[in-house]
Amino acid sequence: MIVFNFMKENNSNKIWQWGISHKENIRQIITRFKQLQGDPHNIAMGMGLGIFVCATPTFPFQTFLAIALAFIFRGSKAAAIIGSWLAAPAIPFFYIGSYKLGTFILGYSISIALDSLSISKLINMGWSVAFAMITGGIIIGLFPGIAGYLITYNVFKKIRSRMSQSEQT
Repeated sequence: MIVFNFMKENNSNKIWQWGISHKENIRQIITRFKQLQGDPHNIAMGMGLGIFVCATPTFPFQTFLAIALAFIFRGSKAAAIIGSWLAAPAIPFFYIGSYKLGTFILGYSISIALDSLSISKLINMGWSVAFAMITGGIIIGLFPGIAGYLITYNVFKKIRSRMSQSEQT
């Protein structure tokens, strides 16, 4: 329900609206983001988990995995969805980094042509590549996930303090 309410703010059922400027779209997303309800810790936990999941090689299931982790860790499900969408443009970089770090940590010497990589090719390469990417993805995902948590927590702490100050006056 929270997710659908988030998406329907400002009479829109879409996160990104075509036909208006990018600047206006970003402004509307930020406005909707600020309207998320809940404790700053819960919202930040959801955001951090959503960003973390994007760094792991779970491509078609990232949003579902982010929601599941937000449920387990009691974070905001809507913020987890937003976090997984915000980090999505960085997926190719996360995946390349995950592969390289994972093979380095595990001591694998698997060489693949990164310029012609696709999900189907990755699946056909077997469990050693998948395990290397998961290992690297978990480690790489910790940094942006923690950064996303800290930034979101501080932003929402300020938003909530400004709201409480304006209510007192």
